[in-house]
Amino acid sequence: MMLRKVFLGTGLALLMATSALAQVERREVGQLVYEGAPAISPELQATISPYYEVRAATFEDWLADGSMLAATRFGQTEQIHHIAQPLGARTQLTFFDEPITVATAQPGATRFAYRRDEGGSEYYQGFLRDLSGQEVRLTRPETRNSDFVFSKDGRQVAWSQVTPGDPNYDIMIAEAANPDGRRVVLEGEGAMSPLEISADGGRMLLTRYNSVADVELFVLDVASGDLTRLGPSDRKVHYAGAAFGPGAASVVTLSDDGSEMTRPVVFDLATGAMRDLDPGATWPAEGFDLSPDGRTIAYVVNEEGYSKVVLRDVASGRVLPGPDLPQGVLTALKFSPDGARLGLSLSTYNASGDVWSYDLASRELTRWTESELGGLDAGRLVEPELFRYTTFDDRSIPAFIYRPEGAGGKLPVVIQIHGGPEGQELPSFSARRQSWVKELGAAVIIPNVRGSSGYGKTYLSLDNAEKREDSVKDIGALLDWVAQQPDLDASRVAVVGQSYGGYMALAVAAHYNPRLVGVIDLYGISDFATFLENTEGYRRDLRRAEYGDERDPAMRAVFEQIAPINMSDRMKKPMMVYQGANDPRVPQSESEQMVAKLRDQGTEVWYVLAKDEGHGVHKKANQEQVRAMEVQFLQKVLNTQP
Repeated sequence: MMLRKVFLGTGLALLMATSALAQVERREVGQLVYEGAPAISPELQATISPYYEVRAATFEDWLADGSMLAATRFGQTEQIHHIAQPLGARTQLTFFDEPITVATAQPGATRFAYRRDEGGSEYYQGFLRDLSGQEVRLTRPETRNSDFVFSKDGRQVAWSQVTPGDPNYDIMIAEAANPDGRRVVLEGEGAMSPLEISADGGRMLLTRYNSVADVELFVLDVASGDLTRLGPSDRKVHYAGAAFGPGAASVVTLSDDGSEMTRPVVFDLATGAMRDLDPGATWPAEGFDLSPDGRTIAYVVNEEGYSKVVLRDVASGRVLPGPDLPQGVLTALKFSPDGARLGLSLSTYNASGDVWSYDLASRELTRWTESELGGLDAGRLVEPELFRYTTFDDRSIPAFIYRPEGAGGKLPVVIQIHGGPEGQELPSFSARRQSWVKELGAAVIIPNVRGSSGYGKTYLSLDNAEKREDSVKDIGALLDWVAQQPDLDASRVAVVGQSYGGYMALAVAAHYNPRLVGVIDLYGISDFATFLENTEGYRRDLRRAEYGDERDPAMRAVFEQIAPINMSDRMKKPMMVYQGANDPRVPQSESEQMVAKLRDQGTEVWYVLAKDEGHGVHKKANQEQVRAMEVQFLQKVLNTQP
């Protein structure tokens, strides 16, 4: 550990100004740099560490022999493991400092494709690796690669590739036996990705993501390069995934065309006609897989945040028997190569996440992993309660609340706001939220304000562009709700948010500062104009579609009005800010210009910078320290005893 007195140095012109910045203490502990933050007490660190000893397993894919690939952690980061049989040993297959959380099996082989990051920069390289650890590189250096898809016979692999600063993704293809022969099969426009290769290898399903409400679906003729768009061209439609039906005569996908909710539909490729498999769906479908014979679709329905697996016969739309799962959140779903089983993984409030299989014939659910809670007592973990509150325009806003059991007196409150903005807070396992409940004795509220996914496309669009601050008003209405609850202490409320949720936390700090005691902003947007100018080029246009275009004078004027950094004079309460130095999404400059402005005006700021992280906190050693610092900050501002 290094300890010294320095002036906060960010390389930004703001910090080089002659305004009197208070001298702050700077410490380096491992890969973390602390500025203006006190040392974490050893007792608190020891208390918080067990929460991050928790392990989870996520189903990744089936191998040809019926064994599984799963992502789990036995060291500092998640890696890919092989599981030969139910409750068998998890044999680690990848061994890297960076987390490896995506793996796609090569049909008919014991190899899999995976992507590898470096320092959280998200410039992924792709590799083919076998069970013995032998691997070959698939991709070209200094490119960003993802979405690996194999042909049915396993001979070819396709993926998307983009170069720094370029918003247009190319579609690549290579022989799995000869990756150096990779070639561009389509010079893409926008954020294009492959979804599936037809059985004869002649066609490929592609998607282009323009925004969460506007996702296009195409069929590519591999030989000629001709693209055929599916669905209407006169309106925006959201498609999620796609697969060829039997004989590649049809395409199955999820669509919200003509409906508030995304649900499974079938396109006839000869006529272009669309057939609805779930007309009148009241909750959205969020992911699916098609059986190898194309006859059965399995998909996940999100009912108020809880997952339900539905199986249907594609020809008739008839519902088939499906698994009866515990109430929780599904994290993966895929048919086995023979179509006899479904592989899936699930997380609940008191179980971190495990892998299961469901036998379609016997209807038996079989557990493949038993993940550890790191010494935590599952029986003492708090189950969240779903509730709704009314906001300024009489809309009903869904939220979950965790209340500590047996607590006396009025409870302090922590409000956590998700990122996205088109994300959704879910009642899955969260070591972080459980630690706030138990170690702070706080009620924890996770709202899904307007703009959240999971509640239909109208709700999703309610915060777009100039309506951005309407979602902030939803938090104001939540503060009103807190004040009306006899067991909650409205004088002790803190707000936490990450990424877009970090913007929300900053905006709430500006608009409702007298009603808060403190704020934690993790890699949040402090100024939409500078964010859009500095985010990575491959995602800039995608963010403009959501937030607005800073090059448009009218939109830039809106950004000037709503930028948290321009309202910093209202932010008087203490703040903790965390940032990953290699973040390609919300760059370091967004946090550091906010820290500089707050310090310049005399607001207390605890700043934590991770030198080896990107967007988030992914490495166990960093998690333990950053989350302990969050708890220490919340203990102070909420005035709770350790």
